[in-house]
Amino acid sequence: MLWPYATPGIPDNLFERLPGIPLSKREVRLLLISALRMKPDSVLWDIGAGTGTIPVEMGLLCPQGKILAVERDEEVANLIRHNCSRFGVNNVEVLEGSAPDCLSKLKPLPHRVCVEGGKPIKQILKQVWKYLQPSGRLVATASNLENLYAISEGLAELQARNMEVVQSGVNRLETRGIDRTFAAVDPIFILSGEKL
Repeated sequence: MLWPYATPGIPDNLFERLPGIPLSKREVRLLLISALRMKPDSVLWDIGAGTGTIPVEMGLLCPQGKILAVERDEEVANLIRHNCSRFGVNNVEVLEGSAPDCLSKLKPLPHRVCVEGGKPIKQILKQVWKYLQPSGRLVATASNLENLYAISEGLAELQARNMEVVQSGVNRLETRGIDRTFAAVDPIFILSGEKL
């Protein structure tokens, strides 16, 4: 078994990857998982699931839950399926489609949504919000100023309650030549809010 533990935090190198396809780094993933506040049987939509790290982690943590991973590219969608299979995750459904156009086809409706990318991000947020169940949580990531502004403005316009913004500031010890030095993990903002 690749990850026999009951805790999240799978090392990045255990996931299969494709060149140029983003991977939520382990430390950032832990913040995302915390922000999602999943219940054992929650339905999660992961929009822009990339390598599939969030679906794999949440699938393992919430085996009674259902995770819908949305990815527009067939090869990347197959990568998510492959990573789920490697970790023995059976409660993830991978759907090929481009948000926000494909959202109306997703069933069941979500208790939690994780938006890890997509353009236009504000429009995706507003469409996802329509499907989010009452008391549901939406979590989104921003790696640039434009997305940070668009997401925070979108959540404010949607009147999200209990809004939170967290910026990761994590360093890892790495070997560079003969020296061991601390290197910053890509800083990212994680924004979250709840629907009434």
